[in-house]
Amino acid sequence: MLELRHIDLSYNRGTPNEVQLFEDFTLKVESGQFVSIVGSNGSGKTSLLNLLSGRFRPQKGEILIDGEDVTKQAEHLHYRSLSRVFQDPSAGTSPSLTLLQNLALAEHKGQRYGLRPGVSRERMDDYRSQLAAFGLGLENRLNDKVITLSGGQRQAVALLMATMTPIKILLLDEHTAALDPKTAEAIMQLTHQIIREKKLTALMVTHNLRYSLRYGDRILMMHGGKILLDANGEAKKVLQLDDLLSRFYAISIEAGNSI
Repeated sequence: MLELRHIDLSYNRGTPNEVQLFEDFTLKVESGQFVSIVGSNGSGKTSLLNLLSGRFRPQKGEILIDGEDVTKQAEHLHYRSLSRVFQDPSAGTSPSLTLLQNLALAEHKGQRYGLRPGVSRERMDDYRSQLAAFGLGLENRLNDKVITLSGGQRQAVALLMATMTPIKILLLDEHTAALDPKTAEAIMQLTHQIIREKKLTALMVTHNLRYSLRYGDRILMMHGGKILLDANGEAKKVLQLDDLLSRFYAISIEAGNSI
């Protein structure tokens, strides 16, 4: 289970530009739940992921993963139990290295390195098998540098790399936003498949309202550091696109058409 308890988070503290984003913010996500997060720009969506990944530390409150308080852990320690996929695939891959080198590095995340060969023939065959499941022809490009792959191929690689080692939580930060519609749909299907097969707890920030309705078990709509809509299970299933759009319009009017 993932919990944020009574979180306060401000930017530019102690300056005339101080902005309080989260105040007494609380959220609980059950293990294995796939949560879509939508909202206006500046609503706190990405800041929420930054808190969970240890990039930001709250001024007040607690962050717990399966009951363990990780609030003050260094950022790199958070990645023992979670991974994050960004909008830009280069943020999760090493473009100048080959696909094989990227996968080998991802598989050995957090492990000690010795002088033994990095990748055996057996591991290479396993990589090919996992890549072939994507249907993007990547299994035949192990020796190609990642920078030569298309945007969709690179994002598929980033997704695979993020989930190669045992993790509990997957954070998806607008990971289809830079892709064309056909490729974005393919990546979303891969995302759904991986989350279900690996039984991951997942939080996906997206501006695509259709994806937020089509995928996942729960949807959150945020604005001004607050959760304005929380629909789970059956309540999410009956939500329609018009319901979300009307809520967005209402927020826009309340905020002076700032969305």
